[in-house]
Amino acid sequence: MWNETKVAASVVDRAVGSQTGVWQESPLVGADALLKKHQATAGTAFRLAERPFLELVNVRGDTRDVAFVQAVQQVLGCKPPEKPNTVARGNGYDMLWLGPDEWLVRSATAHDASRTAPLQAALGTAFAGVFASAVDIGSGYTVLEISGTRTREVLSRGCPLDLHPKLFGEGQCAQSHYFKASMTLVPTGADSFDIVVRRSFADYFVKIMLDAAEPLMS
Repeated sequence: MWNETKVAASVVDRAVGSQTGVWQESPLVGADALLKKHQATAGTAFRLAERPFLELVNVRGDTRDVAFVQAVQQVLGCKPPEKPNTVARGNGYDMLWLGPDEWLVRSATAHDASRTAPLQAALGTAFAGVFASAVDIGSGYTVLEISGTRTREVLSRGCPLDLHPKLFGEGQCAQSHYFKASMTLVPTGADSFDIVVRRSFADYFVKIMLDAAEPLMS
């Protein structure tokens, strides 16, 4: 499980032939024991886990600018979604609509600790000469995944959104909050969601969600 106290990666610097220890630490280290206990006993009603170290990049730009749209498509394999609260999927990335000129780009797999913000670097290169920005925010957030037959009930205990599957399903996303923690919520299936949450709230988020789920898990 990735949310151990520290995850070490041995990185070889080919330019100088030296070896450097690179550390990545999940923001959920404080809830590690609680998460392990939950995952050991979780049934089909509700399950929570972390998807740690995904690349997360905030992108700003103007979809009326052909050069911006082409640059995004070149790197991600998809165009920025223009319809509010929708998701576009590309070649190993998805792009979440946050506003008319703002998106969150997320990788499908964990970030390689040996490389410094490769997605941001790729977008930055593609945006050369374009009025656009790409800012790596991966160190300030983490992604949780929740699933199970009572997942929407668990969410509704602390989230004000209408979560009925006919209104909020795959291909959509929404910014909201769960109790006192802000989040970006992404349906990934009939009874599953990804949640992007700030690092500073991640420990609280897990604890409050598991507490809210407790009465529904029997």
